[in-house]
Amino acid sequence: MDATIIYVLFGTFFLLLILGAPITVSLGVAALTTFISLGENPMAFVQIAFTSVGSFPLMALPAFILAGALMEAAGISKRLVDIAEAFAGPVTGGLAAATVFACMFFGAISGSGPATTAAVGMLMIPAMANRGYDRGYGSAVTASSGGLGVVIPPSIPMVIFGISGMGLQPPPEAVAEHGAFQTLSIPKLFIAGIMPGVVIAGCLLTINYFISKKRGYRGLTDHWSWPQIRGTLRKGVWSMLAPIIILGGIYSGLFTPTESAIVAIFYTLIVGIFLHRELAWKPALRTLQTTTWITGRVLLILFTATVFGRLLVEQRVPAIIAEAMLGFTDSIYLIWAMVIFFLLFVGMFMETLAAIMILTPVLLPIMYMLGMDPVHVGIVVVCALAIGFQTPPLGENLFVASGIGGASIEEISLKALPFAAGSIVALFIIAYFPQISLWLPGVMGY
Repeated sequence: MDATIIYVLFGTFFLLLILGAPITVSLGVAALTTFISLGENPMAFVQIAFTSVGSFPLMALPAFILAGALMEAAGISKRLVDIAEAFAGPVTGGLAAATVFACMFFGAISGSGPATTAAVGMLMIPAMANRGYDRGYGSAVTASSGGLGVVIPPSIPMVIFGISGMGLQPPPEAVAEHGAFQTLSIPKLFIAGIMPGVVIAGCLLTINYFISKKRGYRGLTDHWSWPQIRGTLRKGVWSMLAPIIILGGIYSGLFTPTESAIVAIFYTLIVGIFLHRELAWKPALRTLQTTTWITGRVLLILFTATVFGRLLVEQRVPAIIAEAMLGFTDSIYLIWAMVIFFLLFVGMFMETLAAIMILTPVLLPIMYMLGMDPVHVGIVVVCALAIGFQTPPLGENLFVASGIGGASIEEISLKALPFAAGSIVALFIIAYFPQISLWLPGVMGY
């Protein structure tokens, strides 16, 4: 490896970030400068970048974004929230617990953390305030639970990790030492995300219970109302079918993740127009604007991050880092701890999708050298970066919840700290026990 090239690549990248350049510009200029320093034809830069956005699985990205936005406009998210509230019943802190469940339900059709926070928060934060909950606490619960939107499948970050990782073959020395590795695929990542999502949700619910008990936040009702539960299930039957159709189609092999997103769009249109009759023309147009904006931003980042990652792999940066880590310690638990704290730090300052695109070419070869399953690595990466949604200064979910609830970012951040701590505990459990991620894919034949 030529150390000068690494100095040029990272020096240019961090200098532009310090000067306030967008992440896309920083990545692109750094990669292009390095290409020129190597004496290579800059056209190769464009060819590699163009190939990165031409993959079929990437079509799932705008489709899932549009499906999630349409489901909110079609009244599907509201009905899922009603179901969660009905099942919360007399549980201490029941409305906050219902928020966690609602984020799980909506995460199963959205795939986006901020979108989940916005859809559920619009309904739950005012409801919690009306029931005597502190607005800052209600916003903190929603922001923290919104991260489940990218862990519970389908997940846009998992799609990006799958696309970024499928082109990275295990290093020959890793295969020689650990044998053949399991294949990496987006459906397998989706299946693997279910149990970790449940573990994280369980930690959030536990923390909410103790805080609610201390603050005197009582349940919604004195007892469960089975007529109310039946009523919400009857009204929300079409909403509950959405994640079943999306995930069931993927796991049964009936269609690919990309095709399932298209099916989700058409299903939502039929439900919103003909069954719920709530999908109006103007809200539908706004979903197209949202989809175009988010997709364009992500594709620009992917365009430049792919070239940046290719340069890192060609200069053997991941292999050198792996050797340094193994020279420092051979304890897989300590290595996982270092990786997790690094990901948590990155998640605080960098947008999740950009972080995945940049770090995957570095991190995945390192974990191959340690004998880690790529699917398990992907789940830990997504879960770790999802915590960044609820931690300042970037914390997109915090800004969304603040805009809805009216509490300040500082107040929400402070009250979200116990939930962030609980999520980190869950993350270490997921990392240290790979079968939490890999058991269900194994059961389903992956």
